[in-house]
Amino acid sequence: MDLTAAFPTFIITLREGFEAALVVGIVMACLQKAQQTQLYRWVYLGIVAGIIASIGVGALLANSVKGIENAGGIYGNVLKQVLAGSFGLLAIAMLSWMLLWMTQQAKSLKGEVELAISDALNQNNAGKGIFLLIFIAVLREGFETVLFILAKFPQQLLLPTLGAVAGLIVAAVMGYFLFALGIKINIRLFFQIMGIFLLLIVGGLVLSALYHLDKGVLLFSQLSHTNWCNINSESCLLGAQVWDGSTLLPDKQFPGIILKALFGYRQTLYLGQIIAYFSFLITVGTLYFQSLTNSSVKPSVKSS
Repeated sequence: MDLTAAFPTFIITLREGFEAALVVGIVMACLQKAQQTQLYRWVYLGIVAGIIASIGVGALLANSVKGIENAGGIYGNVLKQVLAGSFGLLAIAMLSWMLLWMTQQAKSLKGEVELAISDALNQNNAGKGIFLLIFIAVLREGFETVLFILAKFPQQLLLPTLGAVAGLIVAAVMGYFLFALGIKINIRLFFQIMGIFLLLIVGGLVLSALYHLDKGVLLFSQLSHTNWCNINSESCLLGAQVWDGSTLLPDKQFPGIILKALFGYRQTLYLGQIIAYFSFLITVGTLYFQSLTNSSVKPSVKSS
């Protein structure tokens, strides 16, 4: 069984899931400090509802994509490629924004969550406020993962989903160790390492998204008998081919298959992909490392 498709989703949900676990842990610590542990059930309900809603969103989007493909007739494959590319662009934007946002907001995360819990406890229906806070935190991370899976693996959903579940489980265990058992975890180092992996994975998604969009235009050009591919017969949007690793480093054999699953490597790369890839890494990578320099997150957190 080829498990390479599970690796990138495992890394993404491990990072994003641990971020949600931090919110859950802070909420439960606040409730314990306020002697309102009877509200824990709203935390659990928020977690379950967020997971169920994420699965529902994933199923809805996947079925919608299949419906659009079937309704497209001879242009079904064109729509399939365009949708995969569009999901990819949306996932790139969301994951990049979350990468930068979490790095910049990590220092104030605890204070913001504590303030939200304090406001909720002062309301008549505190449970509802707690439920919404947890639900939104979990759903946000789940939605990002769903978009990534649909963009990166439009044909193979089972293994990426299993990787996401495994990442979520590990993130939950880490959160339990941190808050329930009081074990110190170097949160800053964890997010730095996971952030670098996420940056490279999203960079690979740039290659994949452009591939799908180019393939869609190529298929449409062939079906409509319109010559949109003026540069060569294999690419309409991406320019000249600059890399052919079909012999040296094929993407269906080890180690190319690992590089493809994790970082979007393809044995055939075009000039437009290379330019977009390095432009993304330079731009977002610079912003990310600048945010690391400017942030002063404590190296470890231990529950009180």
